[in-house]
Amino acid sequence: MVVEADGGSRGNPGPAGYGAVVKDSDGQVLAERKESLGVVTNNVAEYNGLIAGLTAAAEVGASTVDVRMDSKLVVEQMSGRWKIKHPDMQPLAGRAKELAAGFSRVGYEWIPRAQNSHADRLANEAMDAATGKPAAGRPGTAAKKPQLPTRKPDRAAVAWTGASGTPTRLLLLRHGQTEMSALRRYSGRGDVPLTELGRAQAAAAAKRLAATDGLVVDGEAVPIISSPLTRTKQTAQAVADALGGRVETHLGLIETDFGEWEGLTFPEAADRDPELHRSWLGDSSVPPPGGESFDVVHRRVRKARDELIAEHGGRTLVLVSHVTPIKTLLRMGLDAGPQLLFRLHLDLASLSIVEFYPDGNASVRLVNDTSHLA
Repeated sequence: MVVEADGGSRGNPGPAGYGAVVKDSDGQVLAERKESLGVVTNNVAEYNGLIAGLTAAAEVGASTVDVRMDSKLVVEQMSGRWKIKHPDMQPLAGRAKELAAGFSRVGYEWIPRAQNSHADRLANEAMDAATGKPAAGRPGTAAKKPQLPTRKPDRAAVAWTGASGTPTRLLLLRHGQTEMSALRRYSGRGDVPLTELGRAQAAAAAKRLAATDGLVVDGEAVPIISSPLTRTKQTAQAVADALGGRVETHLGLIETDFGEWEGLTFPEAADRDPELHRSWLGDSSVPPPGGESFDVVHRRVRKARDELIAEHGGRTLVLVSHVTPIKTLLRMGLDAGPQLLFRLHLDLASLSIVEFYPDGNASVRLVNDTSHLA
């Protein structure tokens, strides 16, 4: 049988819930589960979704189970490829392993969010009902907030914000110029390389980061994580060469899918779909034709952020990405609404910095700095 599970938190931590569905090999739904969890983190909710899905699979008599989730964290930890470092996750993973031991075989597979829509819908229904519910971790326990003490907190930030714990610092670098960006065309999933100017911009940004304190510790560079598209990987590789590190990729950092507007200029898209384009500019739930809405991007980037913090919490990371994901991370740091996406400008090869504390606080330190390009 197949278990599809998901979980989410609106605020991280915030009102949370999970959803899970059990299907047979023909795709027929055998069981559904959803539950509000109160105020917990995304990762706690995702693990609860897995636990509920495995429990439901056992109840309907499954002997072998293929678990499919869009949480890379849960899939990698349950597959044994990532360590389970945080106290929040350890009891949840332990319970999931106990349930998995009751089957003859359990496999774990990461799937894109679009392929996990059934469980995602159930989780969102549970989150809708979560407002005002007291905090909870796994069923029957209180949730703990993650503590990630691997880098000293900034005492000035703590004094002004009341934040506690060690923050995860994200250095957000936009890729350099491409032919599409030079022509000011919507450039989402189209895989275009950097221009000669773009490579020079990437080199300048890399030189600036190489001169930044704390990015190489005991001879080892901090993690450098890129969107999987060529323009970001080329920019990230310039940084890796300068720091002596290596580039990892994360699908969650990829640019918005602009669908049928890919390659069009702003006026061309407005002329092609005038009413839809106007709606898109004012409503983050509206997608371009054949593309994804900014709400979908927000959920994807939030999940990516949570996975990166779960793996590298309390450290400094260099994330090389695109306009919308970087704006989205800054929006999370500012606790701002979706209109920020239309009011914030980010130049090519610009650097921004945001810190996320384990108690839910955040601090935006820098936005759209291009001083290294002067």
